Amino acid sequence: MAAETRRKVGRPRRRWTMLRRVVQYGALFAFVVLFVETRRGGWPGTVVNLPMRLDPLAMLAHLLSSRTFLAGSALALVTVALTLVCGRAWCGWLCPLGTLLDLFPLRRWRGRSRLPDSWRRAKYLLLLTILAAAVLTNLTLLISDPLTIVFRTLSASLWPALDRLITAAEATLYQIRALRPAVLAFDALIRPRLFPPQPVSYRYALWYAGALVAVIALNLVGQRFWCRYLCPLGALLGLLSKAGVLRREVNERCNQCGACARVCPTSTIRPEKGYASDPGECTMCLECLTVCPQRAVGFPAHLSLAEWNHYDPSRREALIALGVAAAGFSIFRSGLFAMRDHPWLIRPPGARENNLLSKCIRCGQCIRACPTGAIQPAIGEAGLEGLWTPVLVPRLGYCDYSCNACGQVCPVQAIPPLSLPEKRQQVIGKAHVDPDRCIACGVCEEMCPVPNKAVRLEWVGMQYGDGTTVRVQRPRVFRGRCIGCGVCEYYCPVDGEAAIRVYAP
Repeated sequence: MAAETRRKVGRPRRRWTMLRRVVQYGALFAFVVLFVETRRGGWPGTVVNLPMRLDPLAMLAHLLSSRTFLAGSALALVTVALTLVCGRAWCGWLCPLGTLLDLFPLRRWRGRSRLPDSWRRAKYLLLLTILAAAVLTNLTLLISDPLTIVFRTLSASLWPALDRLITAAEATLYQIRALRPAVLAFDALIRPRLFPPQPVSYRYALWYAGALVAVIALNLVGQRFWCRYLCPLGALLGLLSKAGVLRREVNERCNQCGACARVCPTSTIRPEKGYASDPGECTMCLECLTVCPQRAVGFPAHLSLAEWNHYDPSRREALIALGVAAAGFSIFRSGLFAMRDHPWLIRPPGARENNLLSKCIRCGQCIRACPTGAIQPAIGEAGLEGLWTPVLVPRLGYCDYSCNACGQVCPVQAIPPLSLPEKRQQVIGKAHVDPDRCIACGVCEEMCPVPNKAVRLEWVGMQYGDGTTVRVQRPRVFRGRCIGCGVCEYYCPVDGEAAIRVYAP
């Protein structure tokens, strides 16, 4: 009878958690749709950039590092306003990474021991370090922003893998003559709408997938471990939530059954404090509201600041973060780790001259937009300071002469939004022929898109071992015309390293 009463009391409030899940899945679906449309010929950059521009951490760090305010960055104020009214509702209702963590709770394999609250300091330390480093014009640690994690993983790992699987299935089914028309129709439907015209490859794709899997696997240690202890965006929103209007509160009807504490995904409900919670840690998931049999949980309005806890950032953490940022800044720019003169450090058009390192938020939108897969996340070419910034790898793809999509979709204009005529004038590298590997096939000349051809075949004398000399055609690069698009290197038929390669200018 008592159980039946509890079900009747709790049922109406389940609507809130159901509504939250609908909003979560809808937001994740919208995120994926915007990802898909981040391509050449897709939706405008102002539309597909929406998730990144709603990210207050990415926009604030970019503002501090680049000393440039972009009008689109003001959209982050929407998230700030939402947080000041509803607390960390972004984390519980909208964040795509948070939704993935809820989809894979790994509850069955997780222990029941309570983790120390002092671990929550880690995310605040990371947040302060990111902001201090941004003041020093370094944005490397933005690789830990949750939106950049999800988008980058989709761009360089999961979506290409899905593309490969579908391509393999198409190739298999195409062998069946009766299915060929259907396979061709299906391929025409998905390319280039969902996938590039040809499957592209990314280096170290497993690393990006592994990073996301590792974040999800932390659920084995504690539910939403990432959100509780590591997420820098969650830390920023948590600090803002201290001033949030709507906050969780427990009234006198509480009989201390502990149901709310058991379902809280961030373990912020404290039995020793009368089942009160910290607004800076509450993600407004409303699970406690649903399970409370006494209707003792509410979210009334408050106009005062919430209590400061022992794990919240202090002056000491701020000084530590400043020290770590300064040390990291010095190390990253030292001769040991800086790679600014790397010969393969080829940047997207206009990015090198645009001070890319102090503007790039490592979101990976340019990687998704590049139709040939030429833009790849940097691993070693740009040193630690430039980790996962965009570089061109011509052997894997080339800068299409008729495309300027990367600059159009970059949410912070780290790659400038050049018009197509402007982009075609940008020199991103210079080609060089290795005569010892060249087979004089002429493909590089044929493929060169530059007017008047930057690569031409010319007759040269070649001497054999017996002393005879024959005249053969060899490619010659006219460096004044070459823009380093890399199409010659990409199509060079020589196995392994191409006979013509593009170097940083």
